Amino acid sequence: MDERGQATVELIAALPALLLSALVALQLLAAGYAITLADGAAEAGALALASGGSAADAARGALPGWAEDQVSVAVEGGEVTVRLRPPSPFRAVAERLQVSSSAAARPAR
Repeated sequence: MDERGQATVELIAALPALLLSALVALQLLAAGYAITLADGAAEAGALALASGGSAADAARGALPGWAEDQVSVAVEGGEVTVRLRPPSPFRAVAERLQVSSSAAARPAR
């Protein structure tokens, strides 16, 4: 029985599963990075709010350029909430993996 080329056939058959696994892993890493960014942006917004500045502008300013269209900032009372969609080649996936972070501040006395 001639088995030359068997490894090549198996590799080609497994390649879609390997690529899908890599895509899922990268997407989860992007979601983790997005929650870190959202935490920092919420904290920046809360600090600006405490000092009398614009919380929304500070939160947006704490994010990288790619996040401009992926973020929403809400300010209610002394709490700043940042919602961020991680980067993704698929919009539906990014919406399902949206992260949120909040920070609270009291005005300076």
